[in-house]
Amino acid sequence: MRNNWMAGVILIVIAGVLDACSSGTAREAVVIAGGDSRRGSAAIIRYGCGSCHTISGIRSATGLVGPPLIGIRNRTYVAGILENRPDNLESWIRNPKSLNPKTAMPVLGVSAQDAADIAAYLYSVN
Repeated sequence: MRNNWMAGVILIVIAGVLDACSSGTAREAVVIAGGDSRRGSAAIIRYGCGSCHTISGIRSATGLVGPPLIGIRNRTYVAGILENRPDNLESWIRNPKSLNPKTAMPVLGVSAQDAADIAAYLYSVN
């Protein structure tokens, strides 16, 4: 419970930094999600996320099946049901059906590191 609270505090602090200073955005995203936003953009392409989602900074990500993944760091919820925290976003990316069996989002076999990298990327862009 304490770790969840601390993660929330870190997310709030880093979100403020992200809004205040866009030059360090990727670095703060690494702190938030424990991933690497550069690897995250490559993972987004590799897993084909853009076939269903529109994603800032990914030219091929123009899908309209799922919601646009723009401004994730500013949202209250992930997938409409989970508090917007890095661990929840990573869990959703890895196994959305375990959190909402009726979701259209497929389980793609995303590794823990790839999920952290994808989350870092999504938190780093508007």
